[in-house]
Amino acid sequence: MRAALLALTLTATTAVAEAPISSPRPVMRPELTVTNVTPTVAVIASAGTLASRRPVLRPDAAAFAPVPAKAATTAGLQDWISTYRARALSAGISGSTFDRAFVGVRYNSDVIKRDRNQSEFTKTIWDYLDSAASDLRVKNGKAALAKHKTKLTQIERKYGVDKEVVVAIWGLESAYGTFRGSTPIIGALATLAYDGRRGAFFEEQLTAALKILQTGDVRVASMTGSWAGAMGHTQFMPTSFLSYAVDFTGDGKRDIWSDDPTDALASTAAYLKNSGWIKGQPWGVEVRIPDGFDYTLANRETLKMPSEWARIGFRDMAGRKVPNHGRASILLPAGAQGAAFMIFKNFDAIETYNTADAYVIGVGHLSDRIKGGAKIQSSWPRGDRALTYDERIELQERLTKAGFDTQKIDAKIGPLTINAVRDYQLARGMTPDGYASLRLLQTLR
Repeated sequence: MRAALLALTLTATTAVAEAPISSPRPVMRPELTVTNVTPTVAVIASAGTLASRRPVLRPDAAAFAPVPAKAATTAGLQDWISTYRARALSAGISGSTFDRAFVGVRYNSDVIKRDRNQSEFTKTIWDYLDSAASDLRVKNGKAALAKHKTKLTQIERKYGVDKEVVVAIWGLESAYGTFRGSTPIIGALATLAYDGRRGAFFEEQLTAALKILQTGDVRVASMTGSWAGAMGHTQFMPTSFLSYAVDFTGDGKRDIWSDDPTDALASTAAYLKNSGWIKGQPWGVEVRIPDGFDYTLANRETLKMPSEWARIGFRDMAGRKVPNHGRASILLPAGAQGAAFMIFKNFDAIETYNTADAYVIGVGHLSDRIKGGAKIQSSWPRGDRALTYDERIELQERLTKAGFDTQKIDAKIGPLTINAVRDYQLARGMTPDGYASLRLLQTLR
């Protein structure tokens, strides 16, 4: 899901709908975005959603080195389906379910094209957040919350997950149900499994999708979603659906596809609860960085109570000490020149839905705005641009060659690369904020 966020608008029940932000979902799905602390967001474009990923762990969008597309045809896919049938049946799929699911399935070249192009487009975190928590998305979120408040309150009471957070995920994943995806899931997953680049992952999802059909939760014709297999209002991957989807309406089906979003919203709350959500704890709080701060402390491994952070000068944007909600770390998604957040355990819970920091901050901030909270107040280094895929590879190669080993050359600006950047910055007398910027790359050249 990558390209710039699609500026789609259309008439909806809650005013004008703003396109979803990138996404995959519940499974823990493989990551569709650059992982962890990074100012660059890889946005995978899917039927109008903002890049994201869903409970499964969905496909890893950041690990997309160019792979030559293999010569593939519907005939070749049919041969693959024939060999796959035995594996599916051994996994418990009945012959009748299998045969019904594959009627009319054809090789989908568009799915492969989207998969191949995922790493081509990137956005800065501030551009991502501008869309994720735009005034329009906030307005539509408040309208969605009001419209479904009774059910959402019941869901919150049962699972202990803030209803605004559930609504925020809904807003980023499908623009509050406006963009649920119309790609037939069986055909898309079969095509991706046959393609082979991430064959094992997609075959697992395909088998899970067949199990869902076999339970009777949905019919083949209604099992639609994104090109990568994410489904429904909050874009669950099939394996996540099997693990976490719930029948909250009590009609005997876990229905995340229909116009009624109740089961999808409850399933999302169930997913977050299972991921360790702590009732009453914020995901994070925007804070001011104190003068003289040791930037090496801004990492996920350094955990302190807010009162301890307060002793070294951290305050919220109103100048108050942050309450002791639990141990927290300091996150600088765009380095010392951008916003800073004190993040708590609930940040980790949202992160299981999508590992990109930008996504987690987007969900958290949108939920705060839906509650009536303020916009992010700190400035961003808006003069910077995102590093391209090739530039991220070059950065890692040059850091490693200079003696600051990133461990992997994979274009992911995750903890290992951030640590290498910090070590390089310390060695060069620079502010060790771990920010992988174009200026840093130019210094390395």
